[in-house]
Order: sequence, then structure tokens, then C-alpha cells
Amino acid sequence: MSSPPKARPDKIPTLKPAFREGGTVTAANSSSISDGAAALLLMRQSEARRRGLKPLAVFHAHAAFADQPGLFPTAPIGAIQRLLGKTGWTLDDVDLFEINEAFAVVPLVAMRELDIPHDKVNVNGGACALGHPIGASGARIIVTLLAALQHRQLKRGIAAICIGGGEATAVAVEIFD
Repeated sequence: MSSPPKARPDKIPTLKPAFREGGTVTAANSSSISDGAAALLLMRQSEARRRGLKPLAVFHAHAAFADQPGLFPTAPIGAIQRLLGKTGWTLDDVDLFEINEAFAVVPLVAMRELDIPHDKVNVNGGACALGHPIGASGARIIVTLLAALQHRQLKRGIAAICIGGGEATAVAVEIFD
């Protein structure tokens, strides 16, 4: 895999911090805003049956969490913890996680604080690799998670995304039998 045409790896150490002097978030460890689309069709199982559609997955629960605006990178941790409480799942019950990577630190801090193995998070690359289609990112991470679960013949997943203002949301999904 090659670098983007204008990328200069030798310049990475000299990039200016994005948010504050001495900070560590730079253009090199942030996702790029990109074009993209994802679609979800949500309905009751009975409605899918009535229409002759085979559900791909079941949404078990969703959860939201809010903290101080500057702490948005850690907000997915609280959303995931609330979600686990709602589902009764443990971290070990979850096969894969898709944690939106607006900045590289977001999934990294969640993995560290929740003790999630790296090989269970963003297995196809996060937003730093795939792009961050603002407005479609929530749907994109769910579609990416469902595809990864199917491809690996796994069942349960959690998708989480931080939102400006210190908020985050998370959903628990399970591939439908």
C-alpha cells in the first residue's frame, strides 16, 4: 500500500497540532473528511417477514453517553459501558467492535480503558484508512461491522461513534440466523 500522492512521511513529525499548542492530534493521525454513503433499512422482524425480506441482523440495544465537550474522544467508552449494561453482554460476548476513528486516539483509548483486544477492533481499518463521510459515518460503521461479522462468520458486534460536544452513541447488533 502506498501513501496518498501528497503524503510526505518525513514531514509527519513537523506537523502542527490541530487543537492546542503541544497537542498530539495532527493531520497525520486524524481521519480525512471524505465522500461516502451507507444505507440501512430498519424495520420490525414481523414487517420484514411480511415483505418477504431476510433480515441481516438484529439491533439489540443502543446507548448514548455525554461528557465534557473536550472529552469527546473518550465518550465512546461510556456509551459502550452503558450498552453492555442494557444488553447484559460482557466484552467477551462481543466478537467485533467498530469504533469510529475520527482521530486515531478514539479507538486506542477505548481499547486501553476497556481492555478490548486490538484484533477485535476496526478489523478492516478505521476512518483514518477508510475516510470519514460526515453525515454517513454512523451508518458506515454499522455496515462495515456487519460485513466484517459476516465475512468472519461471527455473530455479535458493537459499533460506537463519538459526536461533537462530548457525546457518543453505541449500538449492539447480532447477525440474524
